[in-house]
Amino acid sequence: MYVSYLSLTDFRSYRQVELPLDPGATALVGPNGQGKTNLVEALGYIATLGSHRVPSDAALVRSGAGRAVVRAKVVRERTVDGAPSERTSLVEVEITPGKANRSRVNGGSPGRARDILGLLRTVLFAPEDLALVKGDPDGRRKFLDELAVLVTPRLAGVVADYDRVLRQRSALLKSAGLAMRNSRGGADLRTLDVWDAKLAQVGAELIVARRAIVAALAPHVARAYEQVSSGQGEAVVTYRASLDAALEGADHGQEPDVPGAAGAPAPAHVVEAQMLEAMAQLRAKEIERGVCLVGPHRDDLTLTLGGLPAKGYASHGESWSFALALRLASYTLLTRGPDQVGGAEQDGDLWMADWGEDGEPVLILDDVFAELDVRRRDRLAELVAPARQVIITAAVPTDVPEQLSGARVDVMGGEVSRVR
Repeated sequence: MYVSYLSLTDFRSYRQVELPLDPGATALVGPNGQGKTNLVEALGYIATLGSHRVPSDAALVRSGAGRAVVRAKVVRERTVDGAPSERTSLVEVEITPGKANRSRVNGGSPGRARDILGLLRTVLFAPEDLALVKGDPDGRRKFLDELAVLVTPRLAGVVADYDRVLRQRSALLKSAGLAMRNSRGGADLRTLDVWDAKLAQVGAELIVARRAIVAALAPHVARAYEQVSSGQGEAVVTYRASLDAALEGADHGQEPDVPGAAGAPAPAHVVEAQMLEAMAQLRAKEIERGVCLVGPHRDDLTLTLGGLPAKGYASHGESWSFALALRLASYTLLTRGPDQVGGAEQDGDLWMADWGEDGEPVLILDDVFAELDVRRRDRLAELVAPARQVIITAAVPTDVPEQLSGARVDVMGGEVSRVR
């Protein structure tokens, strides 16, 4: 898979820009603040419908414009009857602050933005990735959810549904708590029962998907960290669910064996029942505090290095190596699918079919090499050089490792010009 063309209209600093792209390595070179990251941010947005820099879409629309449009030609390569074949899709998303974003494929009728998910898959390295190791759990949850959606696009609807139900249930908890504190008698909790059921249903599906992603990702993370860091410590990733803590000590706190799959994670219907039990146990506290105390929104991806928590114990260089390992592992997972070794193969419903046909994502390295020491720069460049398409941003040409020499595009003042 690769992108052959990118077009932006009123996106960030660009009124209009057209950028042809080739397979292999392409370096976008120019001083800071000239628009390099805006270009790769647009590619990431096509793939994930989100920015790696800001949480809101409003900042993506050029000042004074009412909407932004991002278009990309995505080429997927397949082998048909032993012969190579290419299929090109023109993918377009329209970003309108305050309104639902819309998408088109090959000039067709506009549809929901998330209908384009899966047509382009990217793995983006950026300086912000250091927060995956050193930052708060919400960044790690976003990392897991974005990866899960890249693997299985339908999960975008599950994530959106969970966020919607969580907001509604939180509002009801606050209302119930206010009614009790104001001595207006007992609050009517029948509506809350309905939202409990909805939260448990979508929350269970999200927890199961995240656990499957982490189980499949773990061996790739361990190998990638060893490659990047030259074997300095073992990197381990595990999923920590607030549900387990809520039910700790109860019989249902342990995940039951699934018939025919000893030791396998609990299926969705079991997790749903566990969530309902936990919410029932915690309801008084939730009403008192006005917040949902159990569910995927309170879970975390736990990162350990040499048996110690990476956050707080890992050095700056070790933290960078761990962040790089998470992204390299994501690339490997998206390219190869779940590891068949070590019991990480998951339910086929989660995984996209035909990984080898168009599974390899586009690699984007946004100003990463300037942040790394020489050894990590060279190691990372060596590892990503074989990728079908690598897009790099750099302030100066010398920031681009020799292993990734290829096409070069200069970016200056919102203008792009191809040098080679």
